[in-house]
Amino acid sequence: MKILSNPYRADAQEFVLPAEVPFPSIDLEKPRKLIQRCPVAAQTPLTPLPQLADRLGVAEIWAKDERNRMGLGSFKALGAAYVIAHNAEQGRARGATYVTASAGNHGLSVAAGAQAFGAQAVVFIAATVPEAFADRLRALGAKVERKGHSYEASMAAATHAAREQGWTLLSDSSWPGYVEAPHRLMEGYLVLMGEVFDQIPTPPTHLFLQAGVGGLAGAAAAIARDKWEGKPTIVVVEPEFAPALAESIDAGAPVVAPGPVSVMGRLDCKEPSLIALKGLARDADFFARITEAEGQEGANIAANLGAPSTPSGAAGLAGLLAADSYRKELNLSGESRILVVLSEGSENPD
Repeated sequence: MKILSNPYRADAQEFVLPAEVPFPSIDLEKPRKLIQRCPVAAQTPLTPLPQLADRLGVAEIWAKDERNRMGLGSFKALGAAYVIAHNAEQGRARGATYVTASAGNHGLSVAAGAQAFGAQAVVFIAATVPEAFADRLRALGAKVERKGHSYEASMAAATHAAREQGWTLLSDSSWPGYVEAPHRLMEGYLVLMGEVFDQIPTPPTHLFLQAGVGGLAGAAAAIARDKWEGKPTIVVVEPEFAPALAESIDAGAPVVAPGPVSVMGRLDCKEPSLIALKGLARDADFFARITEAEGQEGANIAANLGAPSTPSGAAGLAGLLAADSYRKELNLSGESRILVVLSEGSENPD
């Protein structure tokens, strides 16, 4: 693992993005009230990991377990479906067609939200995405289109289709001219942290948050700073093959971070979401890049703890496991209380 200390933590105004890009929302009550009306909404567990804490020489480790969120298997059930539910409240969802690209769980959330509120879903996936995932999308009523050999190529195809067909683009990333929907989507992720606030006995000293485009990390970090008055040390964990956030922070501007395909496929995003990047430039203390082997070790440890996940879903845990060489820089000690998120279930639950 390699870490980068965030030079903008003290003064986020120095990290300049277009004025139209907002900071992540911290309006927890809005999504909490709306999602509570969903018949399959239920709080997910916050699980203590005392044996792992003893092994790592820290006081406590807590894992927020999103592996069974709303029957969809990941935290992303809180995102796109929340946007569609919000649109439905305004009478804008029924009969609409939502289009997106997905390498995994985001597409399921779009499909489930569309199915629940009388809309249609079209999901573009790359040639590398397993057919089993395409079948899961179809089972939720989505039309599946394969385009390109990367997430970025399928996203470009989805954007083109939205423009040509007059469909509603619902991406979990953001870029210049496209911020409203992803800002709302990230707001849905706040429900996860709202549950943590109710569940955790003592505020954590550290958060290890995995990131692809950065939506979960950006939302969680923003509300953690607000609720816990800025105190936790926040470490954002990315694959070394896709460090879009770290590279952007290092460059002082958004950049593309090309690299090989990562085993952490849900995090294998080469361009950051600008909303997440803006928030994390203000809120994150460190950006960590983990190797493929370290990512796999995180998944192995999660399985050994009885909580099987993927290298993507356990990447925050993997970052914590790999952090031993940086204990001084990260201020990790026997007094540390650490929160991680298991963001998705195992792709091979058997």
